[in-house]
Amino acid sequence: MQNFSDPAILFFVFGILAGSLKSNLEIPPQISRFLSLYLLMALGLKGGFALAQSGMTGEVLVSLGAALGMATLVPMLGYLVLRRFLNGFDSAAIAATYGSVSAVTFITAVQYLDTHGIAFGGHMAAAMALMESPAIVLAVVLANHARQKAAATVQPGAAAGANPPLGRILHEALTDGAQLLLLGAMLIGVLTGDAGQAAMKPFSVDLFKGMLAFFLLDMGLLAARNMGNLRGHSGWLLVYAIAGPLVHAGIALGLGWALGMTHGNVALLMVLAASASYIAVPAVIRHAIPEAHPSLYFGMSLGLTFPFNILVGIPLYVYAAQLWL
Repeated sequence: MQNFSDPAILFFVFGILAGSLKSNLEIPPQISRFLSLYLLMALGLKGGFALAQSGMTGEVLVSLGAALGMATLVPMLGYLVLRRFLNGFDSAAIAATYGSVSAVTFITAVQYLDTHGIAFGGHMAAAMALMESPAIVLAVVLANHARQKAAATVQPGAAAGANPPLGRILHEALTDGAQLLLLGAMLIGVLTGDAGQAAMKPFSVDLFKGMLAFFLLDMGLLAARNMGNLRGHSGWLLVYAIAGPLVHAGIALGLGWALGMTHGNVALLMVLAASASYIAVPAVIRHAIPEAHPSLYFGMSLGLTFPFNILVGIPLYVYAAQLWL
């Protein structure tokens, strides 16, 4: 319950209540976009300043390697599970959504660790950036395989239909504006070091909590309005939206323990593994896998998994990391 004493979390709860009551409270899309870019820029700067102080140590490389491993394992595992009760296209799209990450969930977790005085490495922001794209690439490959299989079933020996060019999909995944801003801000933080940190403190530190609270209000409104998208779908999807993140976080906990990572970094790796993208991946998947139903992958990630992680998951993952490491 300690999580509910945080004003930012309470604004998220308020947003869910307002959205559930069909209130006309709304954050203009342009302001919402600005808030998300601000949070990513501030997070990138914080990570860059921390990297400037620590350097590229073995701990940093281990953490980044663990992040890449989870970014590959989670979508593959998700696809194998989802394929048991969904078609190949929906399975690939949902696997990509859960194989990628939610920047806002990560940012909220960072703020949670800061509030509770738990140390973590700034390089974990780079880990988040690395985990954004592998799931998209895997999903496109799996969807292309499904198209070829479907074409062969309809007409044996036929070639697959028009597949989106993999190069274009890769370009969209790797040059997403939000991700580039995060990496660019991190690079600037590394280059400017302590002087940059002092100069940017009013921007990247003092304003951060208020901006996060405002953005979580908007996310609460969006979550409430997307919860209804899953009505009429298999109950197994509802189970996966909650149980899947818990399993992914458990795998990350085991991996972090095996690699000797600190509990702050393991907690963030668990948050990343348990989160699901609801911005970058759905935007790419909508064009890359048009056969998939957006109401499934978007509704699950934003309507169920995101609220669960914000309200329950983050403190649970942090507690588990502290308990077992």
